[in-house]
Amino acid sequence: MAATGTATVTVGNAFRQYEVAEGWAKLPATITLGYTHGVEVDSAGNVYIFHMNKPSVVKFDSEGNYLSSWGDEYESRAHGFLLHQEDGEEFFYLTDMSGRVVKTTLDGKVLLAIETPDLPDIYDADRKFIPTDVAVAPNGDIYVADGYGQHYIHQYNQEGALLRSWGGAGSDIGKLNCPHGISVDLRHSEPELYVADRGNHRIQVFTLDGQYKRIIDENMDAPCSFYYHGDEVIFPDLHSRVTILDKNDQLIAHLGEDQQAYKQQGWPDLPLDYFRTNRFSSPHGVCFDADGNIYVAEWTQHGRITKLLRK
Repeated sequence: MAATGTATVTVGNAFRQYEVAEGWAKLPATITLGYTHGVEVDSAGNVYIFHMNKPSVVKFDSEGNYLSSWGDEYESRAHGFLLHQEDGEEFFYLTDMSGRVVKTTLDGKVLLAIETPDLPDIYDADRKFIPTDVAVAPNGDIYVADGYGQHYIHQYNQEGALLRSWGGAGSDIGKLNCPHGISVDLRHSEPELYVADRGNHRIQVFTLDGQYKRIIDENMDAPCSFYYHGDEVIFPDLHSRVTILDKNDQLIAHLGEDQQAYKQQGWPDLPLDYFRTNRFSSPHGVCFDADGNIYVAEWTQHGRITKLLRK
């Protein structure tokens, strides 16, 4: 990361600005980050990173001090990462690219596992289930995005029984090309399901029972996942920026935009001296904390976590 001296480094625009908390994450010498795919904040303000080295889940306090870690079994397979509150308790839902989704306690105890759906018309020895993200509805239903497999969305009840599936590869309405991220949007009177249809450069919005509602295709290129804070939704655009939209999905700000990064030879594994404090290269996961600060995890071989302080 380029040196910036003592000057404050900011990202944003005239409507919304953040200060970069340089050097926030303080890793112990025994842990080396791999591709950093997911980031979440619990109700106590602790921050969790999901990455592709071991241990794959690393916990920090809000100041970036290392607290604990677990999850060696997800090395090289870590991807989607959701922290969800249920009846006053918090749980993780992890997507494992070996073909599994697991619900765990905050210290990694597995409570539920979802394997390849029993759908022989979709999955077989050659057509793999490779989940990339997971969402949970208010009634406990679980939605899994098969982003790197057969491009389907699968809906389960809270016990893991399959209820319905929709999608399939394509660019027509309702079809998907790398449904990379999925989330339940509770900002309106009726919950909706947002799907980051990344390969089609759009977001598709569905009802919770899989009925198509609309497409959002402005102010984005390669949306990865979603996080909500009040009336706003934030998503990492893999093509080198983080985007915030308002309640009506209108643009508030692009953060840290570098439209040259993803065009570089070898991207996303760029040399360390390419990275700049106030620019993103390959953002993959984002979240807000209770104070409106933002954490960004980037898909790059050495890992990268950035904390942005709301100004």
